[in-house]
Amino acid sequence: MLRKLLVAAAQYPIGEPKTLAEWDAKITAWVALGAATGAKLLVFPEYAAIEQAAALGPDVSGDLFKTLSAVADLTAHRVDLHAALAKKHDVHILVGSGPARAAGGFVNAAQLVTPDGAVGVQDKMIMTPFERDWGVSPGTAIRVFDTDIGRLGIAICYDSEFPLLVRAMAEADAEYLLVPSCTERVSGFHRIRAAATARSLENQFAVVTSPTVGDALWSPAVDRNAGSAGVFVPPDALLSDTGVVAEGALNEPVWVTGEIDFARLRKLRSSGEMRNFADWAAQPGASPLRDRVEIVDLRISARG
Repeated sequence: MLRKLLVAAAQYPIGEPKTLAEWDAKITAWVALGAATGAKLLVFPEYAAIEQAAALGPDVSGDLFKTLSAVADLTAHRVDLHAALAKKHDVHILVGSGPARAAGGFVNAAQLVTPDGAVGVQDKMIMTPFERDWGVSPGTAIRVFDTDIGRLGIAICYDSEFPLLVRAMAEADAEYLLVPSCTERVSGFHRIRAAATARSLENQFAVVTSPTVGDALWSPAVDRNAGSAGVFVPPDALLSDTGVVAEGALNEPVWVTGEIDFARLRKLRSSGEMRNFADWAAQPGASPLRDRVEIVDLRISARG
């Protein structure tokens, strides 16, 4: 059973690559830097994939629907590149999310790739007002992923603000949560940060956040971006008085690394200062949620 894990969360700057080859080179360099920290999991943010639209020229990048459509068509390209880099550096990678084609339009999908090429997908479940305006549809399945670095859940940005959605993942034995985000304002960043710390406290597990940063005024989708990455745990003497394992400076392009101590988190649920995970059921109206979750096995052992 995994005892500790070093993770790296990107404060990823949305740039304006002139070609897809230039975008590939940027991602390749970022993954190399992330892997050089020693982290075994690299987390990229929500809608980082939109950056690819810049490489397709202003006719595409300046039009919202053309952006969504073109970036959706590049899904396989993105996943294949990250899968090759995951294998090269022996890391797991949460690919920056982006539009993917679904019945009647698009979903906002994040792909988790493993060093041996397995791919898991979590679609965003709850749409923001701007995503509704864009015609992006909610996903239909809540998943947790068994990996060689533990069982984890993914709550894309706004999803992290909904306790029951994340609680379902925790009841399905997720030991940590990834929260890729894309927020225009500092106020949006603080909503995600507040949600991350609350979900960590409620479920007594670790939460890793990764935001887009910087301005990309060429894009109608990700024109302004604010945030910082973090690794959070419940505030407890066994782990951290503040609940902050690591946190970056606002809007600085950088990898933020932090170590998740699973052994202490497991102990926390039975012998910490409080018993939030176990006492959830004491709330009026609380009901089991585990059966709403699909468990996806991405481990090497699952494929022989």
